[in-house]
Amino acid sequence: MIDSQPELYLEPRRSGASKVTAALAALAVTALVFAGYAVLRNQHAQESGSLALSSGPAPAAEAKKPPVALVLVDDALLQGSKTIIGGTVKNTSTEKLEGLSVEVELKRRKDGITEKQLLTLVPAQLEPAQEGRYSLELKAQDYGSARLIALKAGSSLVSLPYTTAQGQKRPPERFEPKATKVERRPTKGGEFINSPDNPARVP
Repeated sequence: MIDSQPELYLEPRRSGASKVTAALAALAVTALVFAGYAVLRNQHAQESGSLALSSGPAPAAEAKKPPVALVLVDDALLQGSKTIIGGTVKNTSTEKLEGLSVEVELKRRKDGITEKQLLTLVPAQLEPAQEGRYSLELKAQDYGSARLIALKAGSSLVSLPYTTAQGQKRPPERFEPKATKVERRPTKGGEFINSPDNPARVP
C-alpha cells in the first residue's frame, strides 16, 4: 500500500507535462498559420498596387469654374394685388454672354407645389461689365415665395457659374395720417359747451 501511493501522484504529473507540450505545439502551429497569412496578404497588396499603377492615375475631380456673372436679387415689390420680382445681371467675365435668362423657382400658396420659370434678360446679350434686367409680375394670392436657382445661356440653356448679392431693397411704405374732423354743436346762444375757452361741468 505504501509503494502504490507515489504512483497515484506521478500519473497526473505525466499528464500535465503532455498537456503543456501539446499547448506549445498548438501555439507553434498557430504562429505558422498567421505568418503564412501575413505573407499572402502582403503579396496580394503588392499585386493590387501594381494593377492600380498600371491603369494610370485616377481622374481628378472637375475643377469648379469661376463665376462669369453677378446676379443681384431685388426685394419683391407689392403693388396692389400684384407682386413684382426682379433683379440685375452683370457680366463679370471678359467674354460676351449671349442668350441669357434666369431660372426661378416659384412656390404656390394653396398646395405648396413648386414650379420653375425662365425669365429672359433685357438685353439678352451682355458685353463685359454690361448689365441687364429681369422681372416677373405675379398675383400675390397665388404664390408665396420665389427663389433664383440658375443662370442660363444660349438656345441649349447651358448653366453658367455665377454669384449672387442683394439688389434693390423694398422702399419703406408711407402711411398718410388721416385728419380727424371734430364737429362742434353750438348752443342756443352760439357758444359751445365744455370748450377750452368756456369750460363747463357736464351733469
